[in-house]
Amino acid sequence: MYYKFSNFTQRLVGVGADAAYIPQGLKPVVPVESPPLIFGTPTQLASDTPSAVGFWGRNRVPELQKLFQKPDGLPVHLKRGVPDKLLYRTTMALTIGGTIYCLIALYMAAQPQRPK
Repeated sequence: MYYKFSNFTQRLVGVGADAAYIPQGLKPVVPVESPPLIFGTPTQLASDTPSAVGFWGRNRVPELQKLFQKPDGLPVHLKRGVPDKLLYRTTMALTIGGTIYCLIALYMAAQPQRPK
């Protein structure tokens, strides 16, 4: 049930939904009816169309789950062997190199300019 403040009795009175959302007799500027749908056509799933191209590879998720969940004591980012170690070490080298470069640039920026 919806309620509205009555000016006559100075209390809340039960009203319908339309009257409850129109405060003190003001009429809405927007029409009450919803506008018609512009794109009202039913949607189709991609799998319903005959021209849909499926996934061409095989599902490797079970294999990768076995690999990553194996309790061998290695962190997850190093479980796949040499490529992961190479990527990890490259990332660490670039991080350390970037930190050193930033410190050198900060040191050079802190030095006063020598007059020529």
